[in-house]
Amino acid sequence: MRKTKLNRRSFLRTGSMGALAVPLINFNRFHFFADQALPYSTRAVDLVNSSLVIDMLSLLDMTRFFTAPAQGEDPLKFSAAELQNIKASGIDIFHPAVGLGGTGVREASLQFFGAYNGLVAEHPEYLMRIDSAADLEKIRTSDKMGIILGLQNSDHFEQVADVKRFYQLGQRISQLTYNTQNRIASGSTDRIDGGISDYGARIVAAMNEVGMVVDVSHCGDRTTLDAFELSTQPVLITHSNCRALAPGHPRCKTDEAITKMAAQGGVMGITAVRNFVSNSEPTTLDSYIDHIDHVVRLTGIEHVGIGTDADLNGYDDLPPAINKSLRAGYKDSYAFREKIDIEGMDHPKKMYDLTEGLIRRGYSDEHIRLILGGNFARALAAIWG
Repeated sequence: MRKTKLNRRSFLRTGSMGALAVPLINFNRFHFFADQALPYSTRAVDLVNSSLVIDMLSLLDMTRFFTAPAQGEDPLKFSAAELQNIKASGIDIFHPAVGLGGTGVREASLQFFGAYNGLVAEHPEYLMRIDSAADLEKIRTSDKMGIILGLQNSDHFEQVADVKRFYQLGQRISQLTYNTQNRIASGSTDRIDGGISDYGARIVAAMNEVGMVVDVSHCGDRTTLDAFELSTQPVLITHSNCRALAPGHPRCKTDEAITKMAAQGGVMGITAVRNFVSNSEPTTLDSYIDHIDHVVRLTGIEHVGIGTDADLNGYDDLPPAINKSLRAGYKDSYAFREKIDIEGMDHPKKMYDLTEGLIRRGYSDEHIRLILGGNFARALAAIWG
């Protein structure tokens, strides 16, 4: 046991710092949990543990994020033991972006980044803000988790100068729009996609100038293609899927968009949201890997990664009222079904399940490392300069 500062309210609490997940060796396989039916191979464990694993869209704890404010609690209040448990997932870098918009969005965005900066400052022994290519190298040799600050909307850029102001606060990624039209561009669920506006073109130029990532995950098809045309830096699709495998879904990207993304040096993170992965059942871990395969066939191994679009436990573990409210916030075109998560990608050790699946598909160790995080690390370093 060791005493450590745990929250921004300046009090001390004791937390367990012992090993939270001790592997049991069993004929070259590991069991992480006593009730886990399928063990992991030593190859999969070694790959996850020795790779830089990046989830380009994942909250640290969705349940807390949605429920804490209503209870007057801090949604980013984590104990040392909780942070250790998150680290045991095998994920080294999280991009915990959310979509903020509407009246007061600039103030809300300032509060959002202030809260995450406070969290990192409070736990310097466990967390590190990732700002640069040098930080990507530092995190490889540290025992810390990296946090990339971003938002899934750019409504908070009320003036072009705001891009630089928020960059100075630590923001390194900004999605142009979240599903619906804003001053900058059209979203994926808009009835009419007018592409990137004149003001949006100025915002993209400002983002290129400071080295902030342009993300088009929730953008409409015309907006997505406009971004590739306007940006002088690679454009990322941090969390989306392939429309060729889920025909008609607005949150998936066309082959044309994926090909242009890759030609510019970008990377696409594949989500584990069931209704983005397939229009019908069964939807399995293999269905998820089909999207990785599709991007690889279109573009090569260098342009695909992971952006689960969930926390470690997924959506189906949210309290029923929160789950219902979350679903109600999206248009019918999202086509939610009974479950949102995919079995095997709905628990804290999902990266190990995914790695086992990639091994079964015949991917080499080198290529698995690229998928787990190497590709995004390369693209981020190029954009951040």
